[in-house]
Amino acid sequence: MGFYDGNGVYKLRFMPELTGQWNYRTKSNISELHDKTGELRCVPATEGNHGSVRVRNQYHFAYADGKPYYVFGTTAYAWIHQTEDLQKQTLDTLKNSPFNKIRMCLFPKHYDFNHNEPELYPFEGTLSDGFDFTRPNPEFFAHLERRIKDLQELSIECDLILFHPYDRWNFSRMGAENDEWYLKYVVARLSSFRNVWWSMANEYDLFFDAETAKNTVEDWERLAGVVTTSDPYGHLNSIHNCMKFYDYRKPWITHSSIQKTDCYKTSEYTNEWHYTYGKPVVIDECGYEGNINHGWGNITGEEMTRRFWEAIVRGGYMGHGETYMHPDDILWWSHGGVFHGSSPARIAFLREIIEGLPQEIECVPRDPKSTVPEQDVTVGKAGENCYLFYFGLSQPAFRPFSFSKRKKYEVEIIDTWEMSITKMEDIYSGDFRIDLPGKSYICVKITCVGENDTVLKKADKNIRYGFDSTLGELLDNEQTYTLLEQYVPKVVNSPMLSSVKGIKFSELLHLSAGQIEQEQVEALEEALAKINAD
Repeated sequence: MGFYDGNGVYKLRFMPELTGQWNYRTKSNISELHDKTGELRCVPATEGNHGSVRVRNQYHFAYADGKPYYVFGTTAYAWIHQTEDLQKQTLDTLKNSPFNKIRMCLFPKHYDFNHNEPELYPFEGTLSDGFDFTRPNPEFFAHLERRIKDLQELSIECDLILFHPYDRWNFSRMGAENDEWYLKYVVARLSSFRNVWWSMANEYDLFFDAETAKNTVEDWERLAGVVTTSDPYGHLNSIHNCMKFYDYRKPWITHSSIQKTDCYKTSEYTNEWHYTYGKPVVIDECGYEGNINHGWGNITGEEMTRRFWEAIVRGGYMGHGETYMHPDDILWWSHGGVFHGSSPARIAFLREIIEGLPQEIECVPRDPKSTVPEQDVTVGKAGENCYLFYFGLSQPAFRPFSFSKRKKYEVEIIDTWEMSITKMEDIYSGDFRIDLPGKSYICVKITCVGENDTVLKKADKNIRYGFDSTLGELLDNEQTYTLLEQYVPKVVNSPMLSSVKGIKFSELLHLSAGQIEQEQVEALEEALAKINAD
């Protein structure tokens, strides 16, 4: 992709994804730049360069080289429009933070606590005389590129917001033709940076009038089409709401970028958004830890931490932000600077735990058709042998668990606020009870550590085994347990068996309608009848 960089200089950038020799031929409407040929060699990536982030396993992310990428984001909308000293302080803060993605605006921002004038503008001109939207300012874009590169060196993804409505410079009202030209220019300059994500807009639904040329879904689809067709590398792309969700099922959208619309609930909707959109859920704005007047900007550090855990154990991702009052109006959410809140340290603790799991987390679905009717705890599953039970605001003094009798399990109690992990001395199997601290923000991690040699008892000849048997009766002997493992493994491998052992198996099948193949059910019924006959 080529672009004009000022002073008669034209540049061409390329982000190859394969090593080896590449040959090129230019195409330009300027004769001196047209039909130029050459070659270059792409060498293996340097240490720490894992490539661009892409969607993996439908609801998750990974780098191009396959390394898992777990989103731990933050927001500092206008940090690149602050003084040089404040920008450097922001980078120092990020360097020692748990965050690996930052949401930031290309354009400056005008809003509460945001009234300073930037030193550089994206286009030639001034606030008083106006701006020429056909003449990008090379000095501004060189500065932006340095900051993206700074983030890259910190292994931080740049979630770049291309439009927003908080504006006194008329950058939100450039007109449809200039909007499209601007997008092509930005993509040409920046798509070769591996750590760039596109965010079409922050709060797209606040562009109310037709003068913006961005007040309808058709406008946003047109603009998204410009980015999609201009970006040869297919960077991640989404759009962020205020009050009304965008349809994240649109093919150009790689993941949902969500702001809460309920006064309180946020991460609790993660499962629903997975089912609705079929894509990764990134709750970029769940509220901000802070104490300003706006309701979105005064949640506690405890609540921010809880929302992170709640979303991540459900298989989603959460974004941080901070809005504590400051005598100079330097609020992290827009200006950057330093953290004043208590949640970043707890989020770092969470990230260390999540990145140590054997696999990405899949929520054990809280769904009417589920075989797991857990209703008082959030359960996440990382692979086949690792479970997380997050109790959030609840404060149980103990908890019964029911796992496979054929396997042995290790139990760890995680205090997510105090940032401590207590490993239980015993090894568990089957049904067991774990005593808990009786306080909020506790997570229990249960991991399979091997096979169990315990032999189950033989079938009782005085009991007729069938779908009228309780689940407990079928799980309690060797023959029927083996059949359940064979035909309905979701039942046997459920971490919440203790809550359903007393119900008839036929009722459990009814709850599981649509999750177990009818052929498997019929085969199980036939096999149980054979046990009775024998």
